[in-house]
Amino acid sequence: MPETVAQQGNNTQQSLVNEVDLTKIDGNGDFPCPKCGVTISPEDETEDVYTIISETVTNDTLEALVIKCNACATQIRLTGFPALDMDAPNQ
Repeated sequence: MPETVAQQGNNTQQSLVNEVDLTKIDGNGDFPCPKCGVTISPEDETEDVYTIISETVTNDTLEALVIKCNACATQIRLTGFPALDMDAPNQ
């Protein structure tokens, strides 16, 4: 019986992943969680506010990043990294 409950739990925990395009964010890259509104900052490397779930890398270029808001557990897919790299000044 516990296995059935676990399977049903897995089916009900399928969550939508919200997508945020970083090229459409003004300012320093901070954005609110689409569900709870907590501010997520790319400068925060502590993982107090969000946790990195997965990365998509193609030819050594970060294409997308899936993070989880630690306040409400919403998953957010961040895109737009290649465009941001092109906008960065040459070093």
